[in-house]
Amino acid sequence: MSLDASIRSEVRVLVVDDSAFMRTALSRIVNSESGFEVVGTACSGSDALTKIASLDPDVVTLDVQMPGLDGLETLRRIMSQFPRPVIMVSATTERDADATFTALGSGAFDYVPKQMSSTSLDIFHIREGLIAKIRAAAQSQRPHPPTSCKKPPLPSSKSPRDILSTTPAIVAVGASTGGPRALQEVLPLLPRDLSVPVLIVQHMPAGFTAPFAQRLNSLCKVKVREAVKGDVIEPGVVYIAPAGLHMTVQRPADAHALISLDCHPADHLHIPSVDIMMRSVARNFRNLAMGIILTGMGSDGAEGMKAIHQESGLTIGQDEASCAVYGMPRACAELGVLSRVVPLSQIPACILEATRYRMRA
Repeated sequence: MSLDASIRSEVRVLVVDDSAFMRTALSRIVNSESGFEVVGTACSGSDALTKIASLDPDVVTLDVQMPGLDGLETLRRIMSQFPRPVIMVSATTERDADATFTALGSGAFDYVPKQMSSTSLDIFHIREGLIAKIRAAAQSQRPHPPTSCKKPPLPSSKSPRDILSTTPAIVAVGASTGGPRALQEVLPLLPRDLSVPVLIVQHMPAGFTAPFAQRLNSLCKVKVREAVKGDVIEPGVVYIAPAGLHMTVQRPADAHALISLDCHPADHLHIPSVDIMMRSVARNFRNLAMGIILTGMGSDGAEGMKAIHQESGLTIGQDEASCAVYGMPRACAELGVLSRVVPLSQIPACILEATRYRMRA
């Protein structure tokens, strides 16, 4: 991306889709937002590469399924020849979801689901997420102006063992924008004999959590599954909260902890909610809880991390430099509830150090 592109006042977007209807609909959404401009559209992967070279857009929206040069191969060529943020636009089928997660592993910034029939697009559903993610993608490429808010804590030189007098019995993770890609980097580094369970709330639309869990399970040594109500929480297993349901923990006296799923409160901004999951973990595991907040827009997870921190559990935040969007970790940092701030690459080591992992001979 050129230097001029980094200081433009408008966010310039290229829309790529083989459907003329979708190109028109997405262009209208983008152009309706102040400070956003669609500088061009492309009907194929090869057309997209030509127009990126000539138009130099800040952000590209890219259809996952296209004839000829499909979305995945187009993405790979963009990342190789014209690296810049690419947002995948994906249907909510299992095939599209799997391709979307492959795209995230190949460098896509994020994705938005398109819910549509052959003649209509759910504009209200897609607009808010599309605009927010295009803005976040554009900002990720630009210098950040100084802010007047409190400075986040510097990364601690202390290891989790220095901070904790107890060993965590459970790890609770929250993520949003950029989270699928981050989790694909973190979870495959955890060993098969991990001594703790991991609960994850990743903001994700319906139809995506099950394929995401299946993809992670294929990449990881630990078992990864979409959580089911009544699941006994076991060490070495990662539980992904299903879209549309809050995930909490029940821990009856003298019994194994169980997964609970519920759609209430239905008026919560995010369902599932990181806050609701983490507060439940803090309440049931107290100082034996470990909370990790990863990249994402907004502040979901700040109150949950605060609850774990108040119970003397360990709280880890991803640092700004390695975040796709430094929103959720920033909110936690500004509350002063993070024990440590580390790059994404250090998250697996933090989990293993805290749980006193010893590799088997």
